[in-house]
Amino acid sequence: MRFGYFDDEQREYVITRPDTPLPWINYLGCEDYFGLISNTAGGYSFYKDARLRRLTRYRYNNVPLDTGGRYIYLRDNDSQMQGTEPLFWSPTWQPTQLPLDEYECRHGLGYTTIRSKLAGIEAQIRYFVPLGENLEIWELRVTNHRDQEANLSVFSAIEFCLWDAHDDATNFQRNFNIGEAEVLDEVIYHKSEYRERRNHFAYLACSEHLAGFDTQRDAFLGPYRGWDTPLAVETGGLSGSIACGWQPIGAQHIRVRLPIGEQKTIIFLLGYHENLLDEKFEGKIPSKEEVSVKLKSLPKLVEIIREKYPDTYIIGFKAEYNVSDEELIKRAKNKLQESKLDMVVANDVAKKGVGFETDTNEVIIVDEKTIKKLRAQDMNA
Repeated sequence: MRFGYFDDEQREYVITRPDTPLPWINYLGCEDYFGLISNTAGGYSFYKDARLRRLTRYRYNNVPLDTGGRYIYLRDNDSQMQGTEPLFWSPTWQPTQLPLDEYECRHGLGYTTIRSKLAGIEAQIRYFVPLGENLEIWELRVTNHRDQEANLSVFSAIEFCLWDAHDDATNFQRNFNIGEAEVLDEVIYHKSEYRERRNHFAYLACSEHLAGFDTQRDAFLGPYRGWDTPLAVETGGLSGSIACGWQPIGAQHIRVRLPIGEQKTIIFLLGYHENLLDEKFEGKIPSKEEVSVKLKSLPKLVEIIREKYPDTYIIGFKAEYNVSDEELIKRAKNKLQESKLDMVVANDVAKKGVGFETDTNEVIIVDEKTIKKLRAQDMNA
């Protein structure tokens, strides 16, 4: 039985059916950030050390094999309205294993592209690690080949590893208590033990506005369910869960309406950040001497995305503390120009009832042509 062939012209190995005898894997990255990815998007990611800096969880003896990876789900929101069971599937075949009308995986040098088609919807996902960056990009392109508009939901899902892969798979009494996630400006941060015994965290971001998110695995999958039948995908909505213990994940929901023949590109970023010291102190620090710590600034995510995808519409967020509206607008305009953004949403988090730990907000929206201030009552209207 034939499962694939070498494409000498493109320098790729092409897999033509997903149910290979074993996972056929490729390697992403060639510097500090690495990933293993199978022909059905299984695998894991790590920073420098595959055991001690494991970003995502992967169980080698799982049943079925190759469960756990970089998962995308597509859901036809109109199918349930027609009185049938909601149609959802994985464009990478795993984990839902719903038979696809078309399937092709191309393993190249440092990248993998998986393309499939079902019910008139074509999806192509390209996974790669940009040079010089500690992150991976999932570039999803969804095309509507139907003779009517498609009303879809796109879900992303990964399960975070609690960094030490061996400890993560064995020390459950401890690990069920330390998992922690945070969501800020629609970016999911995995911050287990951050600023306690670690100076690093992982994050999952998306180029689109999120309709919802989950960071607790049970909230996404539902009781007694697996990655093949997540309850949140079946029902069409995420609950906004925040992991505190148990199993932290990153799951995102994006709503997409595609006219006939139209295509939509969505970018997902999975990355690693470490608070670097400008100079590492060698040896024991004398207790009676003063020590100054210098932090090194790192590139902004929005600037990385703009460089890689110059045509993508990008909205930036600017949070300041105790500044006037005039100064806030000035800084938002500078951010707009420096990062080549299409729009900036700015707010002063020092104001009472604005920003953190409140249900209300006040923002100033700035683009090239307009400046608009929205207060809490405007946004709740």
